[in-house]
Amino acid sequence: MASLAGLLKSAGHEVTGSDKNVYPPMSDELRSMGIPYSEGYSPKNLDHMPDVVIVGNAISRGNEELEAVLERKMYYTSAARTIEELFIRGRHSIAVAGTHGKTTTTSLLAWVMESAGLNPSFLIGGVAENFGKSFRLTDSKYFVIEADEYDTAYFDKVPKMWHYLPDTAIVNNIEFDHADIYRDLEAYEWAFSRFINLIPRNGTLVAGWDSPIVRQLAEKSFAPVESFGYGSDEKPMDASRHWAAEDVKFSESGTSFRAMRGGKEWGKVETTQAGAFNVRNALAVIAVAESIGADRDGVKEGLRTFLSVKRRMEVKGEARGVVVIDDFAHHPTAVRETLDAVRQKYSGRRIIALFEPRSYTAQRREFQGDYEKAFSTADEIVLGGLFHPERYTTETAMNPAELVSAWTKSGKPSAQFQEPEEIVEYLVPRLRKNDVVVVMSNGSFGGIHQKLLDKLND
Repeated sequence: MASLAGLLKSAGHEVTGSDKNVYPPMSDELRSMGIPYSEGYSPKNLDHMPDVVIVGNAISRGNEELEAVLERKMYYTSAARTIEELFIRGRHSIAVAGTHGKTTTTSLLAWVMESAGLNPSFLIGGVAENFGKSFRLTDSKYFVIEADEYDTAYFDKVPKMWHYLPDTAIVNNIEFDHADIYRDLEAYEWAFSRFINLIPRNGTLVAGWDSPIVRQLAEKSFAPVESFGYGSDEKPMDASRHWAAEDVKFSESGTSFRAMRGGKEWGKVETTQAGAFNVRNALAVIAVAESIGADRDGVKEGLRTFLSVKRRMEVKGEARGVVVIDDFAHHPTAVRETLDAVRQKYSGRRIIALFEPRSYTAQRREFQGDYEKAFSTADEIVLGGLFHPERYTTETAMNPAELVSAWTKSGKPSAQFQEPEEIVEYLVPRLRKNDVVVVMSNGSFGGIHQKLLDKLND
């Protein structure tokens, strides 16, 4: 919502807002743009009688401010519909969808297009470090958007991505997530099926071929399909339109590989990003860039100079030789791939994983077995407390004690604490030079990153 507020401000609108809590980096971004906001909901926030009220998808009936909107018969709409009508319609929409990797891939694509001289508008679910912001409005015909599968609003329960009129779409991968919104995998899959069905015949679907569900859905696409993959032997739908990586080399400074299309070399790629998933992200972006005729040298330069996104393997600091990394990972697959990437980047160093089971998916019992396997790359594991455990029963909630027991039996020192301060007190005496601490949460984890660094510096 903060990014949309920025877009609206850039378009010349007067913007205000309210939220229960506003955290960095978005709070910093709002202040820098001069957008006033209220912490907490109240009918008083509407006393200036705005022309339009945009209702976020976290708002439900019973919210004081929403109830005032309804009682006063004020005009209201959703964020996704606003984006669709004010910013995407009339432009070439490039939408990045999938369970994992949307924010990084969208940021990379925007920067690559910028480096190729295409000056795209964009809206991203995180702060792209190359731009120092999560949005931009330009006069370019291209609009790059992170296409989220979460629902639009309490009055419009369809996925947000259905509103984004994709001309070109990336679908990186699909596996069950957002169990609070989708009843099962079939419902989740259908959301992406419908999204793919929105791409026109003169558009392009860029499909992650390492994902079985993406493969199935891509075969029904009316739009031409460019596929990409790394680490899978699956036969592509059209070998001449398949992107792959060869001679992949990982190091502490980044990754290099040769990008191939239909068995022919497109060019040598160098990037500061680590991990197999970032190889796939790069291939997807190259495929899009080629489909819109972007300058190839500019594309390579964008890949080489990409700085990532805040909260995606972001190094928060180093103290006493211990590196502290922050990552947004919360789904088991994202946890596993993040830790794999850290292992590739920091080969030979001890990796300590700190995980806050905060998201709905992260706290569900049905994912317990997946989490047990997801941390296999870590040398030591510390779990935080469940977020609002009262929302779950013993049958539906993750059991942290069982996870800690399983990891300990497998030879990995493991522990669980409710409060971040307890984790810091436990962990700091155990840390030694060259350790890498990876903090994973879709929230702030109580500011544990800085608390660790401060304690190490004492």
